[in-house]
Amino acid sequence: MSVSRVGLGTAPLGGLASAAGRRQATETLKAAWAAGIRYFDTAPHDGAGLAEQRLGAFLTGAGQPRAETTVSTKVGRLPVPGEPAPGDEAFHGAPGLVTVRDYSADGVYRSLAESLERSGLDAFDIVFIHDPDGCWEQAVRGAYPALARLRDEGAVRAMGAAMNQTAMLTRFVTETDLDCVLVAGRYSLLDRSAADELLPACAERAVGVLVGGVFNSGILANLAPDAVYDRAPASKAVLRHARALGERCAEYGVPLAAAALRFPLRHPAVTGVVVGARSAQEITVNAALASMTIPEELWPELDVLEAEER
Repeated sequence: MSVSRVGLGTAPLGGLASAAGRRQATETLKAAWAAGIRYFDTAPHDGAGLAEQRLGAFLTGAGQPRAETTVSTKVGRLPVPGEPAPGDEAFHGAPGLVTVRDYSADGVYRSLAESLERSGLDAFDIVFIHDPDGCWEQAVRGAYPALARLRDEGAVRAMGAAMNQTAMLTRFVTETDLDCVLVAGRYSLLDRSAADELLPACAERAVGVLVGGVFNSGILANLAPDAVYDRAPASKAVLRHARALGERCAEYGVPLAAAALRFPLRHPAVTGVVVGARSAQEITVNAALASMTIPEELWPELDVLEAEER
């Protein structure tokens, strides 16, 4: 199974950080398709199911052959009735629903059944165990064997784990039989920690690697004084490091955001990157960044800056 080198993450379409309208989401998905994106990553947690619903409505519409697309969703963050506060867990999503953690086998089957009904899709290609931080035992004894069974039966084509940390992902890779991982924010120009153990382990075991969070919540795309790093205000040290990277990129006529998007793809273990977008304009910008020519001489200089920061 293959994915496009740049995939679309649907969290912004589920109202991450700010509300997103249905028409806006549709126009964003249309722009992604026109740009050649054929891998879409979603999750029940993205707006308590709102993103899955919008993605499914688009992919089941006219003009988007399902056979040309790869779609991943996640289990472990299950939408249930409840009244979320505005911006709960950074989402402005579906009203009357909140997400709870459930990494049991029954939770996996329920989550997938609801995701299929919500999206209108007949199957998902990849299913990730979603953010099982602090829930290793339930995830490895409940969610993992349930997904492995579905994979063996052909109900899903591949299974993996998606997290914002590397330690547990490395444990999944070395102690189970995952097909792929999605690591967010831990292999970027500002945080290369995935290169220490996770990426070598994936390369050794032929586990596919998808990298999300290439802009580290925005700082590598926007160097404003109030820049955000890992969903929190950037510290002075992080902002200083990012600005140094930006200045070195500027010397080569390269936007920092272009280098940030392309950096993970240089590692031989990395299959693709997943970039979120909330508008057609952002899709256009990201597509331009992805196709930009970057001088090879720039990368060693960015490596030196990273080594100095360490």
